[in-house]
Amino acid sequence: MSTTLRPQAGLAPATPLWRRVPARDEAGRPLADFMLLIPGLGRRPPGELEAALDAIGEVLTAHGDAVVFADLNLRLNVLWVSLRPRPGLALALAAALVARVPGARLVAQRVPG
Repeated sequence: MSTTLRPQAGLAPATPLWRRVPARDEAGRPLADFMLLIPGLGRRPPGELEAALDAIGEVLTAHGDAVVFADLNLRLNVLWVSLRPRPGLALALAAALVARVPGARLVAQRVPG
């Protein structure tokens, strides 16, 4: 399965992430989130970059019912993911991304509580 990640229409590139990241779901429940650092991702050759983007898309799509928001910043080489909190899901999703994307490292995780 190949998935293409696309920017969301209507967002200005300079809009800070903290203004776009949802803190709560549509029912008002707090969301969990994590951040991955992927050093050098934006400077990879086109084929490697496309493979990494496909891998990220496949992992996120496989957990689509839980993933509420994802932002990939190629300038900073950072992937931010917000999801519905479920026991162990954030770490499992981060581990799946680390396993599929060479060099990806979990930087931070926040679980509401």
